[in-house]
Amino acid sequence: MTMTFLLTEEQLEFKRSVRRFARDKVAPRAASIDEQSDFPRDLYQLLGNQGLLGLTVPETYGGSGGDLIAACLAAEELGRSSGSFAPRVGVATMIAETIIEGGTPEQIERWVKPIVNGECIPAIALTEPEAGSDALSLQTTAIKRDGGWRIDGTKRFITNADIADVILMLCRLGDGGVDGFGAFLIEQGTPGIEVTTVYPKMAGAALHACEVAIDGAFVSSDSLLGEGSLPVGFIHSMSKGRLIVSAVGVGIAAEATGVAARYATERKQFGRPIMKFQGISFMLADMLTKVEASRALLYEAAAIYANNPERGAGFASMAKLLSTDTAMEVTTDAVQVLGGAGYTKSFPLERMMREAKLLQIYEGTNQIQRMLVARHLEQWNETLEDA
Repeated sequence: MTMTFLLTEEQLEFKRSVRRFARDKVAPRAASIDEQSDFPRDLYQLLGNQGLLGLTVPETYGGSGGDLIAACLAAEELGRSSGSFAPRVGVATMIAETIIEGGTPEQIERWVKPIVNGECIPAIALTEPEAGSDALSLQTTAIKRDGGWRIDGTKRFITNADIADVILMLCRLGDGGVDGFGAFLIEQGTPGIEVTTVYPKMAGAALHACEVAIDGAFVSSDSLLGEGSLPVGFIHSMSKGRLIVSAVGVGIAAEATGVAARYATERKQFGRPIMKFQGISFMLADMLTKVEASRALLYEAAAIYANNPERGAGFASMAKLLSTDTAMEVTTDAVQVLGGAGYTKSFPLERMMREAKLLQIYEGTNQIQRMLVARHLEQWNETLEDA
């Protein structure tokens, strides 16, 4: 099911086309993405060929010129097939938009089209051993030198830092205070930057979680994207990223519900399908209800954000919180519906359950999302009073 009353026929056809692509190209690779360490660069290139890496990037810059709803529709459908691989569409768009909003014409010309075409794999280096959700605690420092900047520090859990062609690295500029931050576009192979660890993970082995040591790396002045504060495009993209992760969560939960419902219809015990037992049917009813509630909030949040990013940021956190918690709950229940079969790799549910766990952590933990939602309560109340 889907919320057809919110979507135009064009949007529905786009959703169907991405579902066909995901089932034909992504789903057959989902197990290997989960288990094997080789990054599926050819599959990533296919995302670029399909225009799925720059859905909200203007056509002028090589993107698809779509809107946030389209990006969420794509992420939801890709999430049905691989919850580990689907967030890549958000990362590429986030970096491309950040460069467009905060970069020089030369930086835009050099990086944006290759990123949205899938020819250039980007990574974001934000998280550190003592800074993640608390981004203002960054300790990686960039100090001005003749002709450029010297960077020192450590980044942790940076996805695909070892294979990325360019890394968008967030740094504290010199000894500046809370406004003294900048973003640098750093090419792969820059001396002084080394991937020291690739962490084995619960899911998505092909998407490498790296620790990066930066020891006296020198980058030229034209590598700096923003100075004095984090680029506005990056700040905005964080909320968009939460909506993309929310959409992936909806996709995982919807697919898990479908797998469990089909199994419950076919599996018989005591002479009848287990769907006929109230305990199972009620579980499935709760699962479907949670999926549709999460989907409704996701697309409401995307529509609000598109018109009012400041107000929409709170809704993006609500959507991320609800849909990723739902994905965890629903996949856990889906495994239970299948019983022993659900715990095996003969079905995709155990993988989906592990993928869902990451979504509760990724793009800001759900505990942080609750803090952000609480900050928006006053604004939310004011909106109700004006209604």
